[in-house]
Amino acid sequence: MSDNNKPSTPLAEVINLAEFINYQQGAVVSRTLVDKKTGTVTLFAFDKGQGLSEHTAPFDAMVQLMDGEAEVVIAGNPLRLKKGEMFIMPANKPHALRAVESFKMLLTMIRA
Repeated sequence: MSDNNKPSTPLAEVINLAEFINYQQGAVVSRTLVDKKTGTVTLFAFDKGQGLSEHTAPFDAMVQLMDGEAEVVIAGNPLRLKKGEMFIMPANKPHALRAVESFKMLLTMIRA
């Protein structure tokens, strides 16, 4: 997407999701692809050791790992995920994420 005339979110074009966002040393990077009243689709890239502290969300969300390895804790239950795996985060359940290795994920939040 180096062409400055293209939108930051692809419209009717094929993209490689894992290549559509880059890792940044010591950081969590996000890129929103869809932001609608009914839900959002966001790409994330977590550098090794980075994460999101425990929080809740009022909506169900689906997480798909596209690269790397992550540890997720949902309502006290730890999960280990690798590239190609997914899980559902239920609404109103506390959850946290940590990059065991740098990882990329696609988060689909369903609001309705």
